[in-house]
Amino acid sequence: MNTATDTTHCDDLMTALTVFREDAARVHRWGGTLAAHLADGSRLLVAGNGGSAAQAQHLTAELVGRYRADRPPFSALALHADTSATTAIANDYGVQEIFARQVGAHGRGGDLLMLLSTSGASANLLVAATEAHRLGMTVWALTGPAPNPLQAAADDALSVRADSTATVQELHLVAVHMLCESFDSAIERHTARPRRSPARQHWAVTGKERP
Repeated sequence: MNTATDTTHCDDLMTALTVFREDAARVHRWGGTLAAHLADGSRLLVAGNGGSAAQAQHLTAELVGRYRADRPPFSALALHADTSATTAIANDYGVQEIFARQVGAHGRGGDLLMLLSTSGASANLLVAATEAHRLGMTVWALTGPAPNPLQAAADDALSVRADSTATVQELHLVAVHMLCESFDSAIERHTARPRRSPARQHWAVTGKERP
């Protein structure tokens, strides 16, 4: 029986975190890509089941609100959060369609879909990935150990190497925060760029001086 002083959970987390550090560059790249898409008017859709749904909503809250410093809001939707739509779709079309139908409603080409799953095998997320690709969206996945079906279905995936579901979820939260930090840094760089004068902008596009 575990006691109050048992540190097994912490030890497992530290071991998995050491391995997870190898994926820091991937998360940083996602943050820059996400900033470019959202700053250009695209949208992030996020979905997960159970604890992963909470992680999905955590991410969208940071983007619509803020992570650290104040900045403009950006469009991000956690697809499970509309309980009326989710339960209606489940009742009329089946649980496997609850995210795919919302992707079909809200997603557009150029948008991003992030799917979170500790197992990487949730049928409703796999169907959502298929629908997103049909629309021309990019699909990212946060999963548990690879290989798994969701990792294979995504355009890019970060698969946490840990045996415990709890540890995978904890490192997904680390990934969410790292993504937000990278996103904010990229947005700050974007807004800090000097803007061209209208005349120089016209010349850059047409090769001619503005009349």
